[in-house]
Amino acid sequence: MAENVAVVRHALAGLAEEVGMDQTGIADLKTVVTEACMNVVVHAYGEGGGPLNVEAEADTDSLTITVSDSGSGINPRADSDRQSLKLGLSLIAALSSSFSISGGLGRGTEVMMRLPLEAGSENGNGASSDDLEPAESGGTEIAVGKAELLAPVLARLVGALAARRDLSIDRVSDAVLVTDAIAVAAPGRFVDGCVRLGLDEGEDGLELRLGPMEAGGAEEIREELDMPAVGGSLEALADGLAVEGSDDGEYLVVRFARVSG
Repeated sequence: MAENVAVVRHALAGLAEEVGMDQTGIADLKTVVTEACMNVVVHAYGEGGGPLNVEAEADTDSLTITVSDSGSGINPRADSDRQSLKLGLSLIAALSSSFSISGGLGRGTEVMMRLPLEAGSENGNGASSDDLEPAESGGTEIAVGKAELLAPVLARLVGALAARRDLSIDRVSDAVLVTDAIAVAAPGRFVDGCVRLGLDEGEDGLELRLGPMEAGGAEEIREELDMPAVGGSLEALADGLAVEGSDDGEYLVVRFARVSG
């Protein structure tokens, strides 16, 4: 999970650029997201691991980020842990226009941070976020409040993951082509317009899980990948593309191997 913190930071920076956040704000965003995510890595699950959930919601003048886990709650184990946690939370509070933390022992923790799109702008509006369901695996999940903002998040996410997993140039190109096409076809098919993007990676490559979609939405995206003019489909560039059902809707699962099969 620790290795995914940088990936989350890159993805949210792409979202921030898309909604018009200035460079000072993006730098602050990267800092507070890193601090909040590392608190999960260090304090939430002890020696084990578990899901890291990130939700992003943009409005006309700010971006609200919520980082949550389903771990034991913030319970630093040593004086050094307590000092590190205190400094991290103080930094988040200093760089955010509003900040809150909730949860407790055995109930997980949720950190909400609201940052203005323009540095120095006033924003006195409170912010709240819906509870996030834990990711189905022990991986990382990013939730995007508006489906039309999927493209910049997905592009940054795939780029960061591909680079870290040392995929070949050809595999990176394949991944970008497929995910760009999915981002174009996907808006309008999500339940309540909210996108959840799960990521999992192993030594062999990476897997993206996108949803929840209305019934038939994931299959419609697969059809959008067809290219009749060339007698093929962009689906062939992935190493696996499947539709999975869940209680909250359909999910499109895309897999890319390090080496093309």
